[in-house]
Amino acid sequence: MNANSEADSHLTDPRWTVAERVAQAALRRFPADVLAVAVHGPLAHGDDDGGGDGEVGMLVVTYRPGAGPAPCTRRVDGVLVDLTVAGAEDYLGQARVINSLWPLTADRYVTTRPLHDPTGWLRTLRDEHLGRLARARPAEFSAAARQAWYRGYAAHARAAKLAEWYETDQALLMLGEARLAAATVNGLLARTYFRDPGDAVRRTGLAGADMTEVGTVLARHSEELAARGQPVDGTVEDLLTP
Repeated sequence: MNANSEADSHLTDPRWTVAERVAQAALRRFPADVLAVAVHGPLAHGDDDGGGDGEVGMLVVTYRPGAGPAPCTRRVDGVLVDLTVAGAEDYLGQARVINSLWPLTADRYVTTRPLHDPTGWLRTLRDEHLGRLARARPAEFSAAARQAWYRGYAAHARAAKLAEWYETDQALLMLGEARLAAATVNGLLARTYFRDPGDAVRRTGLAGADMTEVGTVLARHSEELAARGQPVDGTVEDLLTP
């Protein structure tokens, strides 16, 4: 997207209008507390189809934890706004963590669009996260993938049981959770992050996977995790040993 099209999107997309209003209101009401305000998600990438129907993910960074507005989700003028509020050091700490949800959270550290960032703090956030990735050992991603695998295995097993009981709606919900967890395992094993859950299942080919296909993917994951020294099966001693 070039500069002109970016400017046009700011003028025509009601989500940008709402985001800018939120930023201005936060700065006006909490002038001594707010360090930075940004958007993440589709608006930050700047290449979605706009239209005002999507959610606006916003971040308000404060100098101190507990300061500024309260985190919340509200619909404002027809636009759903998901407002994250975090102290600067706390959020940097989150950006340094590699866990089982990393493929679904990393994008908000790496891709943000500032609405207020006079000190360049958002660049620091991105650099902290990328630096942590550069230092991460392969075993860290494998261990996180194993935790995500357990989540997918449990959801898949529950979905299969519900299907046997003809609880179709609940089975489909659990199958959706299993698909997302399996996609997350893929992301961790490949050290790849996604924009959102929908992007995760689409890019890993799991968006339309049925019960058998998801089970096959999870079985393949268990073999790869074992080959990486992170077997999904263990002993009681393994369970009690950090």
